[in-house]
Amino acid sequence: MQRKLWQKLNNWSKMQPISMHVPGHKNGTIGDMNFINPIYDITEITGFDDLHHPEEVLYDSMKCIQKHEDYEAVFLVNGTTSGILAVIQAFQSIQGDVCIGRHSHKSVFNALDLGHQCAHIMHTQVSHQTGQYNQPEWSSELAKKGKLGVVTYPNYYGETFDVQKLIQQFHEAHIPVLVDEAHGAHFGIEGFPKSTLEYGADYVVQSYHKTLPSLTMTSMLFIHKNAPYQERVKHWLQTFQSSSPSYLFMASLEQAQGFYETYQSDVFFEKRQILIKHLKDCGYTVLEVDDPLKLVIRKRGVSGELLKSAMEAQSIFVELADAQSVLWVLPLWYTHDRFPFKVLLKCITHIHIERSGQSQNHKQAKLYTEKGRYTPEDMSEIQTIPYEKALGCTLAQHLIPYPPGVPTMYKGEIITKNMIELIRYWHTQKMRVEGMRNGKIKVKDDL
Repeated sequence: MQRKLWQKLNNWSKMQPISMHVPGHKNGTIGDMNFINPIYDITEITGFDDLHHPEEVLYDSMKCIQKHEDYEAVFLVNGTTSGILAVIQAFQSIQGDVCIGRHSHKSVFNALDLGHQCAHIMHTQVSHQTGQYNQPEWSSELAKKGKLGVVTYPNYYGETFDVQKLIQQFHEAHIPVLVDEAHGAHFGIEGFPKSTLEYGADYVVQSYHKTLPSLTMTSMLFIHKNAPYQERVKHWLQTFQSSSPSYLFMASLEQAQGFYETYQSDVFFEKRQILIKHLKDCGYTVLEVDDPLKLVIRKRGVSGELLKSAMEAQSIFVELADAQSVLWVLPLWYTHDRFPFKVLLKCITHIHIERSGQSQNHKQAKLYTEKGRYTPEDMSEIQTIPYEKALGCTLAQHLIPYPPGVPTMYKGEIITKNMIELIRYWHTQKMRVEGMRNGKIKVKDDL
C-alpha cells in the first residue's frame, strides 16, 4: 500500500513550515508535547476509569480543571462539535425555538436536524472592521418562544461584543444559554478578553486545540452548577463521542490546562509588537482585533488568496484567506518556547508578490444579516439548478463558504435577489462553497 497521507505529511514537514494557524501547539513548538508516546495510547484497562462514567482518575482529572468555581469541566474527544450536539439535543423535547445568530457553526444546524428542532435566526450585525458576522441582536419576540440561546463568541476573526448583556437578556427571559467559545480557550489570560464563564452562561464549549497546546479534536465543555438538563447533556455526550476515547487526547487536555494556569503573557505581547511593527515596515496593513491572538493582515491591491500563496511560498501557513485579508493565529509565546520567531521575521522580509495587471479593489461582499426561521424540512425531492435561476426557490442545502465553514444561507430559506448577488460574488471569486458545484445549487423541487 502506498501511504499517500504519510508521504504528504512527511514532505510538508521537510519544508520547516511556520504555523500561523491552529492548533495552538504550533507544530510542537509551544507547550510540552512529551506526552505523545505510544505507550500512553491505552483503553479503559484497570485503574484508568471510563470517560462516560468517571469515578477514578478521569473524575479526579476533570475536577482539577478549575477555570471558574461555578463550573464543572468535561473532556471532549470529538471536538467542540460533540458538545454543541449534546447540549442542543438535550432540549429536543422542550417546546419552543432555539435562538441562533447567522454566524453559527454548521454543527448547530446538524444538531437542529437531528432533533427536528426549529430555530429563530436573530438579526446579526456585521463588523465594520472585518466585514464578518459578529453580534446577534436580542428582540422581544425571543422571550415568547425561545427555549435555548446559542451564542458564538468570539467570531472566527477574534472579534467580541457585549456578550454579557446578551446572556443577561436571555436569562431575564428564563432562557438558558450555550456559548460556542471555540476560539476562546485562552480567554481569561492577562491582556485577553474575558471568557463567558465570567458571565454565567449555562454551557460553554471551548476548543482547547485551537489556541492552547493540545491535540486537534480536544475540547472542553463547562457546565454551570445551575444549568438545566445536565444529566441529559451527559447522556447525549455518550452518543456523540467515541466509546473508546483517546487517553492521549485526554492527557493533552490536562497538559493544556496546566499551561493555561501558569501562563504569563509578558513575552507574548513583547513579540507581538515586534511582529506587528515588522509587518508594517514591510508594507502590510495590520488590523488589531479584540483578541490579541488574532491578526488580520492586508496589502493594498492584493487579494487574500494571493497574499496567502505568497506567504506559503515562504513556508508561512495562515489560518484562512478572504477577499482582502489573511488571518494569522499567533502562538502563545513564552520564555524558552521553541517557535522560530526570528525565522518568521526573516521569511516576512522575503515574501514576494507577483502582481498581474493593475491593482484591484478586492471588496468584501455584503453578508445577509436579517432575521429568519430555520425549519428542518424534508428535502427528499430536490433538483440542481444554476444559482442565477433560483430566485424564489427553497434552498435544499446550506451554502457554507470555506473558510471559516459557517453557514451563510440555510436550507429551508427562500432565495432572494440579494442572496443571488452574494452567491454570484462567491462564484466569480472562485471561493470554495459547500453546497455549490460548478455554479449550481440544490433547491426543493416544488413541481
